[in-house]
Amino acid sequence: MATLKPLRQYDEHDVINMFSYDGAAADKGSLVKISAGWKNTDEPTEMGGNVGASYNNVVSQRYANTAKVIVAGTADKPIGMTLMEVKETDENGEKLIFNPRKAAEMGVVVSGQAVPLLTRGIVLYSGATLAAQTVTAGATLYVSGAAGEISTIGTNAIGKALGGKDDNNFVLIKLEL
Repeated sequence: MATLKPLRQYDEHDVINMFSYDGAAADKGSLVKISAGWKNTDEPTEMGGNVGASYNNVVSQRYANTAKVIVAGTADKPIGMTLMEVKETDENGEKLIFNPRKAAEMGVVVSGQAVPLLTRGIVLYSGATLAAQTVTAGATLYVSGAAGEISTIGTNAIGKALGGKDDNNFVLIKLEL
């Protein structure tokens, strides 16, 4: 599971806010690739399904972005790293679509909404794959496995480590996509 700490340095021009995550949940810090691209001639939104329960003679649709991303695998070239978590419910099982203030306080976006994608910058990152490896300052980092995590082994370089792991397995990363 990928995790980002609040220590971040990036320019807002290096953040893409046009894609939603194609699924119900994603961790912040996941590397993602495009699954459904953006076109000027397409409608920017689509019906994203029922908000809650479905009843006869009742329309309860929500909108979703048509441009979507999914988690990148080892052979994929990612477009960015998610800066926010994608969730449907809070810690009590309440739907966040009905409480946007709570979603903002939690630092999450609801599925179907645009998730910010970082393409270049410095982040404090931890993931299960990287935690099991030895990381040195200046090491090239790559996309790992099917979970969109970062590794010291791979073929598609995504950035550099700016130091080794700390006691909590976090590494300062310079992301360059």
